[in-house]
Parts: sequence; C-alpha cells; structure tokens
Amino acid sequence: MGRARRARKIASAAAYGGGGLAALAGALGAAGYGVIRAEAAVARRQIGQPFDGSPDDNGIYGHGPGDPLHLLILGDSTAAGLGCEDRSQTIGAILATGVAAFSGRRVQLTNVAVVGAQSSDLDRQAANALDSVPTPDVAVVLIGANDVTHRIERATAVHHLDQAVRKLLATGAHVIVGTCPDLGTIEPIPQPLRLLVRRWSRDLAAAQTVAAVEAGARTVSLADMLGPEFHASPRDLFSIDRYHPSPAGYARVAAALLPSVVDALGLWAGEAPTAVPTPVTRRTVTPVAVAAGHAVTEPGTEVSGAELGGAARGPRGRWATLLRRRQPVVPAGPELEVQTEEPGAGSDASTASDAGDSQGEAVPAHGDNHTAALTTPGAEPEPEK
Repeated sequence: MGRARRARKIASAAAYGGGGLAALAGALGAAGYGVIRAEAAVARRQIGQPFDGSPDDNGIYGHGPGDPLHLLILGDSTAAGLGCEDRSQTIGAILATGVAAFSGRRVQLTNVAVVGAQSSDLDRQAANALDSVPTPDVAVVLIGANDVTHRIERATAVHHLDQAVRKLLATGAHVIVGTCPDLGTIEPIPQPLRLLVRRWSRDLAAAQTVAAVEAGARTVSLADMLGPEFHASPRDLFSIDRYHPSPAGYARVAAALLPSVVDALGLWAGEAPTAVPTPVTRRTVTPVAVAAGHAVTEPGTEVSGAELGGAARGPRGRWATLLRRRQPVVPAGPELEVQTEEPGAGSDASTASDAGDSQGEAVPAHGDNHTAALTTPGAEPEPEK
C-alpha cells in the first residue's frame, strides 16, 4: 500500500477516534521483536537525559504601536525548546521575533508546550492556552515524535491532533502544524530499528497532514530537516544528546515554519507596513493524500487546502496546494541573534513507496527528532521529546 493510501486510511480511522493497528510483536515475530527491544535499550543509553528543562520564552517580542498579535505554541519538547541555552533561541521566540519584524507590531508569545507530550496531551494544552488567550491570531503545533517512540496507534494520535486543531480554528486563529519529523535520521538509533521508525514517523506525518488540512489548517513538513546536515556538522545542528536540536537546529526548523506563519497572517501581501515580497516557490495542486505523501520526504514543504475549478474536493478527496519554498541558509551558533523584549516591557534515500500515490491528479499552478527509544514491556523510560 502506498503512503498516500495509508495516510488516507489512518486519517479516516482518526475521524472515528481510532483504528486497528497490528501489534509490533505480531508484525516482526518473537525474534525480530527481541532485536528491536535490545536496540531501543542501546539508543536510550546513548542518548541519556542531559537537560533539566526548557527556557521560559513566554512574553512580548518586538516593538510597535497598537495591540500585540497573539502567537500560541503547542506540542512537545521541540516546541518547548529543550536543549536551548537561552529563551531567544526557541522556535517560539524566533517566530515571534520574525512576525514582529514583518508586521511592525509587538507579538505576545504564549507557549504551553510540554516536554514529553504526546498528541493526547494537545486537548489540555489547547484548553490552557485558550484560557489565557481566548482569541489568538495564530497557533503553531509541533507534535508526533513521542507518539512514535511510545508506539501510540497512529489513528488515535491523529484523532487527538484533529480535535485540537479544530478547537483552535474555532477561535478564528490560523493554525500551522509542524508534522512528525523523520526519526530515522537520528544517529544513535541502530538498524533495523532506524528503518522501522522512518516508516512509522513518515506515515504518521502524512496522516497528520491529511487530517489537519481537511480541518482547515496548514502543515509544514519537518521530515529529515536535520538529517543530511547532521553528518556534515553534528555539533552545530544537534545538542549534546544527539537527539534534540541545538539552537542552530531550532533556528533551521523555525526558518521553515516562519514563511507559513507570516503568509497565514497576510504579511507577504502588503497588509502591513513592513510587508515583503513572496519568496520563490514551486506550487502544485493535487489531492491532499498525494500532497501528504510527497511532503513527508521534502523538509519545509507546506500543504494547505485549495480549490480547483471552483470545487474544494475532487474524486480522490480534498484538493490541496503543495508548496515548496526555497529554504534560506540559517547561520549556525553565535552568528544567530534574536532580540526579544522581556515580559512586561541524515536521511537515507526514500524508497519508492515513500511518495505514495505520486501519480495523481496533479495540476501545476502559477507562482511558484527524536529517537526510536520505544516503550517495551519491562523497559526503562526513554528520553522524552
């Protein structure tokens, strides 16, 4: 079964609160399961838990007149910024600073992400965020790694994401989902475990894309964003645990998310004093499941809802725009400086199945981390994402 079909199947099951998923032991057999369990233990020992927590990046960023824009961040340790040394280095802080620069307004950042969070935690995070900010302008969700490492049923994980996205959209906010990264790019994970988690994480990311776009959100693929560069400069893009991104790694993820956040707020199109031209892109309109299958192999790719011939849906489901933006070069280490105002003031080559149903009704348009420390019976807890 191609990835696009698997994504549709998982997302369809998610709409009903879950679906069947074969047990790992049944899929691999007793001998194979023993190998995977041993490799997960090795990965846990190599990674360890070197960090005490993440910096508190809540507060006001930038300068400008009028009421601030409200940015929410939800998700796991990537969203929380585990491994960052300073609050200015988190994804939320970089996004808030970027939006402030493009809009000419202050940005109020509310980060409710929790280290170790799974998709089932998003409902509580969304409720907490909306208690503080009832009408946010934009929300960014980064989730999925811990669902893979804990072997959470994919349809169940996607169902929780879908419910949280719809709750946020109901407030009038724009919602951008950073989909599950390709965990098969993390160096401490040995084979064949690495191949398994690559497939699991990519399938989850594709299903997340289908569900989020069907709900009305945009998605940005994180895929193997840090994978290829890890081999060339591991000390720059990964933290000391070789699992969570370093500040430069977080900057790369934020650089992929920022254009979607800025575009959702209308800041490319001259609606703000400091609006900038739209970046160079390649754009394709295709069924959402096909777009999702392509996006999981291309870091930084955005997928959003579209219409074709005045219709939002075709014979194979929701139409979607597959948008590939040219990624900027992100300075590493000390070259990256983010100014904030205090509160109150690699990957392996993809297999043929990775593209899924790549032959779809594709219509050109003008314009354009995590570990597989799996939870096993009797195993010690793995490092949380």
